[in-house]
Amino acid sequence: MTNQIIRCPWGDIADAQMREYHDNFWGKPCYDERTQFEMLVLEGAQAGLSWSTILHKRENYRLAFDAWDIEKIAAYGEAKIAELLQNSGIVRNRLKINAAVANAQAALKLGSLSGFIWDYVGGKPVVNHWVTQDEIPASTPLSDKISNDMKRLGFKFVGSTIIYSHLQATGVVNDHIEACAFK
Repeated sequence: MTNQIIRCPWGDIADAQMREYHDNFWGKPCYDERTQFEMLVLEGAQAGLSWSTILHKRENYRLAFDAWDIEKIAAYGEAKIAELLQNSGIVRNRLKINAAVANAQAALKLGSLSGFIWDYVGGKPVVNHWVTQDEIPASTPLSDKISNDMKRLGFKFVGSTIIYSHLQATGVVNDHIEACAFK
């Protein structure tokens, strides 16, 4: 008899990188400034694409975007943007690349992107108790509020669905289903 590990359905697939992300990252509280910024950019890059596509480009993004050095990214000019638009290892979409630069600039003005986001939940993760994956919403009043506030502060590609995905990814919201061994 084997002990089968129960995962959220989206994380229980043959793709080892997706499983690793589900098991060891998604839903785990992250307070690190660079990782918060990284996930904001990656969630924005995902718009219109699959998460698997972006996850498989994650290392390419890290290399292309100076290991997520927010100050360096905020200073990117046209030459660096042109270089990024030629990089086949990332999503070569001018709007998404420009959004990464704008978001770095906006994050610097905040002082702490991580602190800004975690303040919405008093620094403690929201742990939901979903039984099935179908119950998990694409957005919530919390993501609506954060999205609207971020847009007002100059952030780009931060619609409510993108922000909710960001909250899930960084463990601000834990949406692992109840039966998941990684809750």
